[in-house]
Amino acid sequence: MDAKEAREAPDTARDAQAAYYGHGTAAERWARGSLFFDAKEYATAARVLATLTAEAPEQLAPRLLLARAYYHSAQLSRAEQELRAILERWPVEDYAQLMLGRTLERQGRAAEAAPYLRIAAAMAGELPA
Repeated sequence: MDAKEAREAPDTARDAQAAYYGHGTAAERWARGSLFFDAKEYATAARVLATLTAEAPEQLAPRLLLARAYYHSAQLSRAEQELRAILERWPVEDYAQLMLGRTLERQGRAAEAAPYLRIAAAMAGELPA
């Protein structure tokens, strides 16, 4: 393999991966992303779901599952970014409020997390002790 082939090889592999993760209809990618998530292959689920959410950003369920996949695969800044985008569009989504609070806590940002956790608790009907 010469130098040019060596430089092009990673791009070819990356293109093949992108084709795999983006392959199929939206319903097939949703099913595949859900299967990877259920199998605890969170990073792979995130790759599949990212193609789906880019195509259909108006769909809440894939975006929440993508945020969860990012969270469980320790891609916390990506989880935070996705959750903030969800809450910008759906501010009454209590699970996104909870997840954002937990994501911020996991990043050591407890003070920033507290309002999101309080909102999630209030939306769930949990009264303060």
